Amino acid sequence: MSDRILRPALVLGLLSSIGPFAIDMYLPAMPQIGAALGTTVQGMQGTIVAYFIAFGLAQLIYGPWADRSGRKPPLYAGIAVFILGSLVCTFAPTVEWLLVGRAIQGLGGAALMVVPRAIIRDLYTGHAATRLMAAVMMVISVSPMLAPLAGSGLMAVADWRWIFGALVVAAVASLTILALFQPETLHAKDRQPFNLAAMRRGARVLFTDPLFMGLTFLGGFGMASFFVFIASASFVYTGTFGLSPTGFSLAFAVNAIGFFGASQVAGPLGLRFGAPKVMAWASAGFAVFTVALFALALAGFVSLWLCMVGLFLANACLGLIIPTAMVMALDEHGDIAGLASSLGGTLQMLAGGLMIVAVGPFFDGTAVPMLGAIALCGVLVLALSRLVRSRQAAALA
Repeated sequence: MSDRILRPALVLGLLSSIGPFAIDMYLPAMPQIGAALGTTVQGMQGTIVAYFIAFGLAQLIYGPWADRSGRKPPLYAGIAVFILGSLVCTFAPTVEWLLVGRAIQGLGGAALMVVPRAIIRDLYTGHAATRLMAAVMMVISVSPMLAPLAGSGLMAVADWRWIFGALVVAAVASLTILALFQPETLHAKDRQPFNLAAMRRGARVLFTDPLFMGLTFLGGFGMASFFVFIASASFVYTGTFGLSPTGFSLAFAVNAIGFFGASQVAGPLGLRFGAPKVMAWASAGFAVFTVALFALALAGFVSLWLCMVGLFLANACLGLIIPTAMVMALDEHGDIAGLASSLGGTLQMLAGGLMIVAVGPFFDGTAVPMLGAIALCGVLVLALSRLVRSRQAAALA
């Protein structure tokens, strides 16, 4: 990997990792936190939904802000808000305060997702952008592999509140990285003054672009499958399968390896076969693996190893889908990349949060409801992939 890709990948990847760390690091502790605060499984899942909803809505602010003032000011503000939310979580006396802290974390963490996407679009388009996006995801992949292990490690020697204290330290470190190693990529001459009418026009362009909307929700339902897993897996793996917090962290890391390992070949495969074809193959594979796994679970053949293998294969397909969909959705909207990135991120996070809410009432502690929701996401991804391909074919005709 050349230095022109490696350096921004490391910096943007480390900045973008803060948000996933805030999700993944406390997953092993969710049953214990629920017991300590006297709440239910659905109450703890609500702390994830609060983060995702706030994360999604806040992107509508950071995108236009980044287009108007440059990329770095909203990043500084987002990290500061994230630190505040982490402190609230650290000292939360009740689950209601934990919900508030998680929502504030989401409001801040959104900047660290939407602005790096716009920075990638500032630097590259097409295949080069896909390569950089995949490289950033490789750096982010450290989070789902190490964050749960770090969380379970802290639980072994300290109270669960130290997990959120560690997130404060990580956020302060990200401020240093931003100040020292990330240059401004949106020059003053390219900035767009905030204009509500222009924002409405840009939003209208995006909402009426079937390719943008199709790719956004294709990626959104793919991400929703992972969000459902995040919200349910700690209870399924520790309750149904009897894993310890450390054992759950290792099992979680296996799924993450499938996703982020595959994301590294998204760029080369797109260059060789074309991004639309890679998207079609990966979407079909994702649907097949998720539906087959759910069918086996309904038939009573569910086990820890079956879940791990099936989800590893499904997430490998997802690793090809997500970076490709992100880049394809932004490619034709470079003049409003910040708005497009924020709107796309908002819709994707809302899809994920709503999927968790929809599945919550059916969750019974077993793997079947979790796998059913993931299979539903697989079917929706396949349907949207077919729709996107048909739109692309019509545009070329």
